[in-house]
Amino acid sequence: MSARADIAAGAPDWAAVRTDFPVLEREVHGKPLVYLDSANTGQKPRAVIDTVDAFFRRHNANVSRAVHTLGTEATEAYEGARAKLARFVNVRPDDLVLTSGTTMAINLVAYSWALPRLGPGDVVLVTHMEHHANIVPWQLVAQRTGATVRALEVTDSGELDLDAARAALTPEVKLFAFTHVSNVLGTVNPVRALCREAARRGIVTLVDGSQALPHRQVDIAALGCDFYAFTGHKMCGPTGTGALWARREHLEAMPPFFGGGEMIREVAFEQTVFNDPPHKFEAGTPNIAGHIGLGAAVDYLSGLGMDHVEAREAELRAHAVEALDGIDGLRVLGRAPEAAAVISFLVEGAHAHDLATLLDLEGVAVRSGHHCAHPLMKRFGVAATCRMSLAFYNTHAEIERFAAAVHKVRGLLA
Repeated sequence: MSARADIAAGAPDWAAVRTDFPVLEREVHGKPLVYLDSANTGQKPRAVIDTVDAFFRRHNANVSRAVHTLGTEATEAYEGARAKLARFVNVRPDDLVLTSGTTMAINLVAYSWALPRLGPGDVVLVTHMEHHANIVPWQLVAQRTGATVRALEVTDSGELDLDAARAALTPEVKLFAFTHVSNVLGTVNPVRALCREAARRGIVTLVDGSQALPHRQVDIAALGCDFYAFTGHKMCGPTGTGALWARREHLEAMPPFFGGGEMIREVAFEQTVFNDPPHKFEAGTPNIAGHIGLGAAVDYLSGLGMDHVEAREAELRAHAVEALDGIDGLRVLGRAPEAAAVISFLVEGAHAHDLATLLDLEGVAVRSGHHCAHPLMKRFGVAATCRMSLAFYNTHAEIERFAAAVHKVRGLLA
């Protein structure tokens, strides 16, 4: 039984919620773990772990291929997870393609939607704050079609300028692909406004929601985008899970990306008749247990209430920014007014990798490197940063331990 509180009773008991996550009970280098790398992957509550375990112990079978009891149970649980995800983001289950994550979802759009449609002179517009997964697929398609990938600049505070975006949405732009929340800066982009401007010009939009869904309520139907991609492992679910939502007209017009079993209606040597979306894009045996686990993660997050999650993380982020601002020689990258609980920073005289390694010896887990965002690092004139990323299961005491560890490590590296 989870320690979560009923939404109707108000905000959850966050201390009790924390006990739902077994990994947070462990020690690292003889010190209690302070896990500040949730933007990399989120930790898993017992509800998810137990669901995956129960599937393998009691229900393991392939989906949509057998009429025996286990096959029926597996199929119902798998499709039930799709329905849960659809409700979570306010879309129809039939418009939600289950994928291995955001990377696969974006590649699906690149090869099934963009490749047949782009040609010389066409432009895919991205931004300087994109993850490589929202840059490289478009470059690969551009090389094959003669199209061009163009990037929208970000301001010194780490934001997109709406006037600059409007000016960049020129007639040759066929697709505008951008992140909902930056995985480096935490910047929350004005998705509705950007999609509205693109739609006025007949430009298709794709939104990378990897860092949004775990931390805030997302109503895809209200955003006005054409495609929305997200990853399960960042939202308390297993790795190798995620989904692509697309407008129905796109799903029906797009050819399949992968070919194989399940995505067909009839196969003959003369031709193949494909299944209806979303199954048309789901060839082969899927990550059944993983997506059933993701369904359990959705249940867990829904039980907490995403409004409570967002408020809790905003409170923790404010504390973290205040703590970091009190450390001499420390620079925070980006200062967008609306930001999620992701903070990238540098310490004068310390390499990001050295800083992260020494913080690990204090039991503090942060990520160091370019965070799969080379163009953004170049934009800010740095090779790498340390990134601390919070989730609702973190505590104010952990932020104090983190700040004390940074003080200590800075002294060692000075």
